Amino acid sequence: MVLQLDFRRLSGATATAATLITAIVLSGCSDERKNTASSASPKPVITANVVWEHELTPVEAVGTSRARQTVALYPRVEGRVTAVNFAADQMVRAGDVLLQMDDRDEKLAVDLARVELKDAQRQLDRYQRTRDSGAVTVSTLDDARSAVERARIALGRAEVALDHRSIKAPFSGHVGLTELDIGARIDSNTQITTIDDRGVLLVTFELPEILLGQLQTGQMINLDTWTGSDRDTAGKIVAIDSQVDPRSRTFTVRAHVDNADDRLRPGMSFRIVLTLKGPRYPVVPEAALQWGGDGAYVWGVHDARATRIPATIVQRRDGKILLDAELAEGTAVVVEGVQRMREGQTVHDIDRAPASPAA
Repeated sequence: MVLQLDFRRLSGATATAATLITAIVLSGCSDERKNTASSASPKPVITANVVWEHELTPVEAVGTSRARQTVALYPRVEGRVTAVNFAADQMVRAGDVLLQMDDRDEKLAVDLARVELKDAQRQLDRYQRTRDSGAVTVSTLDDARSAVERARIALGRAEVALDHRSIKAPFSGHVGLTELDIGARIDSNTQITTIDDRGVLLVTFELPEILLGQLQTGQMINLDTWTGSDRDTAGKIVAIDSQVDPRSRTFTVRAHVDNADDRLRPGMSFRIVLTLKGPRYPVVPEAALQWGGDGAYVWGVHDARATRIPATIVQRRDGKILLDAELAEGTAVVVEGVQRMREGQTVHDIDRAPASPAA
């Protein structure tokens, strides 16, 4: 048998096959160009600028108040009460007599001392008038002068003893309760009453030693009472203790609280609220923070390209996060569209500028 081939038909089939192969290759190149163009096109995102803020640490403590000036009054001597001149919570002025004791003997002692002083002074005057005549010696004149001084001292002591029979207010303020009545006998161990200058209260509280150095005198703080009132009270730090208690590991702070309206009382407890400033960190919205196998990160945008930046959370706030990351202030970070990001991806912010026509 002789095999005969139709070369004309064979050449047509070969041409058809070549055409099909060319079409497939061109189609693949077209798809590759499409994929490349698609990957190079900027991704629409929403960004936010990084701002730097201080880390804020809220601190609470409980403080106890006392009046700016406060004292418990005791008599210096023993005696019988003849008058009580105050009532509880009465406002008194400095020098007001609050309690009077029997002082008849002391008044007589003052009168006697005055008479003796006058006698000594007259004797000295006579000696001085006759000094030039030689009738009085120098030693006699010196004795007369000494007698005058002794009489003057005796009068002063008598007046002090008389003053001790009256209990006076050492400063202006409000007096407290008393258990004494007229006729009661008292001595130096008997408390008469208390007096408080409560125009300003001193609130003392303790803080852990880790906060030492983060407070300074003159700093304002907020205080709340436990009475249920919604009104906040402002205070100012006036003193910080120079030592840390080795047992409790705390230090003491004292603040002034203005009480001009007299609504607060010495001895009240306060809830102190402090907000301490720490180091400054970059702040981003919570939506910008992503998590990967190696930890947290954000997508920063530089020259319209995304860059993955590792980050460590420092503090969370309302919808924001403080990060320890290499983010300069004003840097744009991706907030919406983070799922489509990869390193070097070109992006455009749809809230700031439209996409490029070339894209």
